[in-house]
Amino acid sequence: MSNMFLNLILFVFWLWCSVAIYFIILPDKLLASMVAGLFALVIPLVFFLVAKRNLALVLIILAYIVVTIAWMNMPASNNRDWMPSVAKSPYVITQGNQVTVHDIRNFDYRTETNFTENYYTKTYDLDDLESLGFLLSYWGGGTTFAHTILSFGFSNGDYLAVSAETRLEKGERQNLISGFFNQYEMIYILADERDVIRLRTNFRKLDPEDVYFYPTMLSKQKIRQVFEVIMARVNKLYQEPEFYNTITHNCFTTLRADFNAIASPKNRFDWRIIANGYSDQMLYENGVIDTELSFPEAREYFHINQYVSDDNSSEDFSLKIRH
Repeated sequence: MSNMFLNLILFVFWLWCSVAIYFIILPDKLLASMVAGLFALVIPLVFFLVAKRNLALVLIILAYIVVTIAWMNMPASNNRDWMPSVAKSPYVITQGNQVTVHDIRNFDYRTETNFTENYYTKTYDLDDLESLGFLLSYWGGGTTFAHTILSFGFSNGDYLAVSAETRLEKGERQNLISGFFNQYEMIYILADERDVIRLRTNFRKLDPEDVYFYPTMLSKQKIRQVFEVIMARVNKLYQEPEFYNTITHNCFTTLRADFNAIASPKNRFDWRIIANGYSDQMLYENGVIDTELSFPEAREYFHINQYVSDDNSSEDFSLKIRH
């Protein structure tokens, strides 16, 4: 049984390292394919042909360690030819209760891909911070996975939405496998709700998204703590870029880690952390969603497409999604 388990581990690492080598060597696709293929061929030869079993294991493990170290040392960057929607990484300056957020995104959309770029800087008073909305956006009719957005509300009617996203370069397309191998950086988009949410409810027509907006029951003190944790993360990414990862460091796990710093779930190993399309159910069961409705009723009520998708006007958008 122990030999079977060891062989399984060696096999999994063989697959992972073979693919990792390809992505480490990119963008030279030919060289990457050749080296990855050679690695995938040599490791089984060592395993089966080296007479001394212990020597074979040592050689294979050393090879795995080298690949892993190379993968871990792949440099993330903030300086690439980014797509316009993620071109500017926001940053924050805090002086007491006053927080000045730079490069808040507020695009004027005509279609999903046709828009006028607009960024602005705004100062918020943390004493005015009073609400936190939790949003899930589902694409392609799926229910297992969703994009997560948090939205902070202030007593003067201002709202600041936070969306952790992959930072794609011009001409780059996101895919599941590449997301495991340090091919995309992570960015926090700080935006008007009428930008980052309306983009999903009103303008994504080829792959429509269903968006759910849930108010939370956190106290003002906890909301402020969540806000401060996230703003610290925004500044860290501005100075020290990090890679996106399909499982461990994605749009939900990143924001959930920030949220979890203040509002810990009852079960830290809840399966809905990965299948985040069901995370609203998890938060409902943990008493975080501010509603007296049953969960099925709440999902129907907080499905905000029904309130805004037929109206492309950006006026009073934040009021409409709170109906």
